[in-house]
Amino acid sequence: MNGERDEPLYVISIVARMVGVHAQTLRYYEKAGLIEPSRSEGNRRYYSQHDLERIRHIKALVDEMGVNLAGAEVALRLMTRIQEMEEELQQMRMEVRMLRSRAQRPALEERRRPPEA
Repeated sequence: MNGERDEPLYVISIVARMVGVHAQTLRYYEKAGLIEPSRSEGNRRYYSQHDLERIRHIKALVDEMGVNLAGAEVALRLMTRIQEMEEELQQMRMEVRMLRSRAQRPALEERRRPPEA
């Protein structure tokens, strides 16, 4: 699933039209380090679905919330970190459930054993 989101599919002119910005704006975002499109052997930029989502986040932060590009970069980093932490938390919750399940099994087996005479 993630592989499809990361597949470079769109050239800069298409992305600019899809997102509603000028191609120069995308070049500026790249120069500022906010996005990193894939490059072809001919050095053409290709954008993935993930890149499009990131560009839309940047555009929303800048246009709708009045954040400058440095602030957008910080916000994107924080959002990425929050997502990573949520995934880690989910993994830990699953591990805790598994450990609790294992801990309950011996206790159940003890109750089921007949008393030794």
